[in-house]
Amino acid sequence: MAELSNGGTIIPFGSKRPVIDPKAWIARGSVIIGDVEIAAGASIWFNSVVRADVQVIRIGEGTNIQDGSVIHVTRKTHGTFIGSDVMVGHKALIHGCTLQDACFVGMNATVMDGAVVETGAMVAAGALVTPRKVVKAGELWSGSPARLMRKLDDSEIAYITESAQHYAKLAEMFRTGEVPE
Repeated sequence: MAELSNGGTIIPFGSKRPVIDPKAWIARGSVIIGDVEIAAGASIWFNSVVRADVQVIRIGEGTNIQDGSVIHVTRKTHGTFIGSDVMVGHKALIHGCTLQDACFVGMNATVMDGAVVETGAMVAAGALVTPRKVVKAGELWSGSPARLMRKLDDSEIAYITESAQHYAKLAEMFRTGEVPE
């Protein structure tokens, strides 16, 4: 077990050790376990758990995993693959699924095994995306179980990338300690 200089904890699992780009930021209280790769500009916020003990987890550039979220996998069947510029809201549960580039998963939402959230799609706060469902590009899904609510407009889709860029800048301030006055 190792502690990062910024306070996150890294735990190998057997021979698998997390690989974290030096330009990623891992917040104090977060734990990264096993076969995890985190790309440049990605951020794992306070008290989140990224646990790849029995499958792989890959997190792309500029993606943010917000406070208290859990990213896990399904033994033998489903790793978790999160693309670039993805927003994962506070206390979300992402389990053995795929989140494509520039999608949004709201606070306290759950995305389950084999599900896919496509580029430019949005899962509302508190939603439950059940196993093997596909949230298509440009759609908003809500509810438990989640279902299509409506199509997103262009400004809502653009908001996803803008928000991810905002979080990337904020994470960079935490990482470097350079906060503008």
